[in-house]
Amino acid sequence: MELNKQNRLAAGLLSERFPQVSGIVISMTYYQKGANPVLMLRTVNVVPTDSAYFNMECVIKGCVDGGFDLSKIIANMVKARKKIGKGKLTCCGKTDVHPSDHASIDYEIDIRYNKKLR
Repeated sequence: MELNKQNRLAAGLLSERFPQVSGIVISMTYYQKGANPVLMLRTVNVVPTDSAYFNMECVIKGCVDGGFDLSKIIANMVKARKKIGKGKLTCCGKTDVHPSDHASIDYEIDIRYNKKLR
């Protein structure tokens, strides 16, 4: 938990890292292996005063070194000034109970940009 806090601080604020962005909405559907594949739906709203840390934790109990890092995806979208991005990521973490492909997400990222001043 302390490492997560340090990583958030190191990432800086959204307004510092991506000053052209006015907000980001990240919608995710978490999946797990097994009989009940949809684990949860989650929406994260990021505003300029929030951290620019986009590593979403794995929700599988006991997952070690896992999660879903959207940092490079978001950075590439901002660089290309893309507004919508969709995809799928698989958690590469490990647990004692589950194999390494125990969880995945489908994500949609919606980036809003500041209007250009004239």
